[in-house]
Amino acid sequence: MWQQVNGPATGAAGFGAYLAIARAGFRRYATYRQAMVAAIFTNTVFGFLRSAVLGAVAGGSVGLVAGYDAPQLATFVWVGQGLIGVVLLWAPTEMAERIRTGDVVADLLRPIDPVWHALATDVGRAGFAALTRFVAPVVVGALAFELHAPRRLATYPLFVLSVVLATIVCFGCRYLVNAAAYWLLDARGPLLAWTLSSGVLGGLYFPIWFLPHDAALLLVAATPFPSVIQMPLDVLTERGSALEQTACVAVQAVWAVMMLALARAVQARGERKLVAQGG
Repeated sequence: MWQQVNGPATGAAGFGAYLAIARAGFRRYATYRQAMVAAIFTNTVFGFLRSAVLGAVAGGSVGLVAGYDAPQLATFVWVGQGLIGVVLLWAPTEMAERIRTGDVVADLLRPIDPVWHALATDVGRAGFAALTRFVAPVVVGALAFELHAPRRLATYPLFVLSVVLATIVCFGCRYLVNAAAYWLLDARGPLLAWTLSSGVLGGLYFPIWFLPHDAALLLVAATPFPSVIQMPLDVLTERGSALEQTACVAVQAVWAVMMLALARAVQARGERKLVAQGG
């Protein structure tokens, strides 16, 4: 059984440590410029493909489609392509690999909570992605298509808050998927399941409101997936009233708290379960 020899950093010193970690995460991902350019290019290409598909759906219908008009659907596509990099929809495997090899022991020796450490790093990464991988596809989409301009001033701060919460929810999901390696050693199965389900159930490939209404409501209430992509896009496109926008953000906040609490609980169980290979 493994236990941390030092307690996590707390108070002002702890906050300063996590802030430094977030800045380090920003700088770390800022060094991968070629990967960033490649990701922007890929997301932009898929933006045109998705625009053609959803544009055909909107063009063949009279009026709204599941509550969206043509500019709202275009916004859904292009802002969604930008959000992929911010929330980091598909899980990196670094943590799972460190658990498999036993290198995670070195992480547990640090006097800092591993969940908050990983979250701070992810916040820094998301900040860099928001300035690059988010902005570039949205600009291309705005030049090529008519996008929806929010009519309510409150939409802008609500959208920023919604993206922050979406990043936290997605982080929690990715952390849990990687933490499965504490029990399975090889977490490729859960990682593949997350990759396949997150895009479909989260609203990346098509708005979940294209599904039967009851099924869409069930996904929103019972799973964290729509809180990652669908909810921020619904807030920005102003699908529904201001009250419905606030309800979307409230749902995300609940899932963010739940996923962080679950990640911390699983991490604590994993530390008790951990057996370092080779010693």
